Amino acid sequence: MSKILAFDYGTVRIGLAETDDLKMMSFGLDTVPTKEIFSYLNNYLKNNTVDEFVIGEPKQMDGTPSESEIFILEFIKKLQKTYHHIPIKRFDERFTSKMAFDTMIASGIGKKKRQNKGLVDKISATIILQEYLK
Repeated sequence: MSKILAFDYGTVRIGLAETDDLKMMSFGLDTVPTKEIFSYLNNYLKNNTVDEFVIGEPKQMDGTPSESEIFILEFIKKLQKTYHHIPIKRFDERFTSKMAFDTMIASGIGKKKRQNKGLVDKISATIILQEYLK
């Protein structure tokens, strides 16, 4: 059995989500400091089989790439070089941070916890993966 792993990339931290082994549902996995992501992935891949990486693709409202795309492309190159056997897919992540914030409000998460940007990143990665699976 294997999973799909999704990334909500940020220059400070990366939100991660994974599927179940049947690849039907997405679950928030973790938020990792960007500088520690490859160490985290090495440990994760020791215990899990991943068939595919899904990386959020931030776009402006007019469909053009956002300013952060240059950093994401650099990350993708390192990811491809390190894990060349795992295909990488991109998925439009417009509005995922807003959806994550709205999800936290709807879930009754208090104001103080909603300020936790790492939680927003993990929920955003979960939304990216959930939408990708549709």
